Amino acid sequence: MTKYGDNSMTLSEALAARIEELLAQKKMTQYKLAMESGATNSMISEIRHCKNRSTALSVVYDIAQGFGMDLTEFFDSPLFKNENIID
Repeated sequence: MTKYGDNSMTLSEALAARIEELLAQKKMTQYKLAMESGATNSMISEIRHCKNRSTALSVVYDIAQGFGMDLTEFFDSPLFKNENIID
């Protein structure tokens, strides 16, 4: 449940949740993801803590690559369904 009281979340929150989900699933640390993706550790931290309302798609691409997946696989999550995004 999000701060909105249901499954709705902002796109920034969905992105942060997806990264958290994949870090746990792949048993990776944020630091390891930064090393594998080429995205800076601080950028990943900002995304995870929703401090950046807009993240460049190229950064998301790098993060997906760091997880060993393409963008289609990265975004293949119920988190990104239209009915779950409020912004």
